[in-house]
Amino acid sequence: MKTTETDYRCGYVAIVGRPNVGKSTLLNYLVGQKVSITSRKPQTTRHQILGIKTTSHYQVIYVDTPGLHKNASRAMNRYMNRAATSVLHGVNVVIFLIEALRWTDEDEMVLSRIKDSEIPAILLVNKVDKLEDKSKLLSFLQEISIKHSFEHIIPVSALKGNNLDELEKVIFDYLEVSSPWYSDDMVTDRSIRFLTAEIIREKLMRGLGQEVPYDLTVEIESFKEKENVTHINALIWVERANQKSIVIGKKGERLKSIGKQSRKDIEKLLDKKVYLELWVKVKEGWSDDERALLSLGYKDELE
Repeated sequence: MKTTETDYRCGYVAIVGRPNVGKSTLLNYLVGQKVSITSRKPQTTRHQILGIKTTSHYQVIYVDTPGLHKNASRAMNRYMNRAATSVLHGVNVVIFLIEALRWTDEDEMVLSRIKDSEIPAILLVNKVDKLEDKSKLLSFLQEISIKHSFEHIIPVSALKGNNLDELEKVIFDYLEVSSPWYSDDMVTDRSIRFLTAEIIREKLMRGLGQEVPYDLTVEIESFKEKENVTHINALIWVERANQKSIVIGKKGERLKSIGKQSRKDIEKLLDKKVYLELWVKVKEGWSDDERALLSLGYKDELE
């Protein structure tokens, strides 16, 4: 039996933490499908991304954020920090994600932002499935618990879904009595073009070395429907000429492989055949140029 309008609940939940703690993996699991890209490299997420979970009793709008980091020397880093901190206004509760048995200066910085916001915070201790000696976890949880008056402290595995049902039960208590704010068929507020560009960037992040992924972005130049096939042209922007040759690879093999992997995932997203063309171009210094960032879609969420 469907919940009546008088007791249906709805609300926003921010997911924050330092880079590479598993925020996007957590979001994807909670929503039940992939809406945020993932890779082993930190700073994969660059934008706020909504993941919407709707049931007959409640609707939760999760907000995935870039990892907060101390080194914000470039315009891109400053943009990501703004995207991460701006979410700490107007949400019902914050999920603060950290890694089991690890506490860093960046974790401390994220916690200071949470304290300043005065929003109720749930501490989620992730990657407990990777612990070889789980007996150390209890003392770690005790140490962390004195850092802030967290509403709850829950050890989880975002990758395997361990204990996330407990998290969802806890979140329900912070939602407002309200009808749903988004239609029940929506899982994100992001456009298909945005998700397509992110899929391509994910394959680049996973397929390239340590340096190049942070100096590239993806722009969808055209997106056209032709005879039951979606034709997509995408530009991969890098900062230096030598990076262009790295992305393309020997005889174009790396770019071809990235295109093939991207096309498969885009076809799953669209549920139809896709013809994808990728081009690599150089735009020097784009990641440290506020105007260039704006032209490539890096717009502050509050604007």
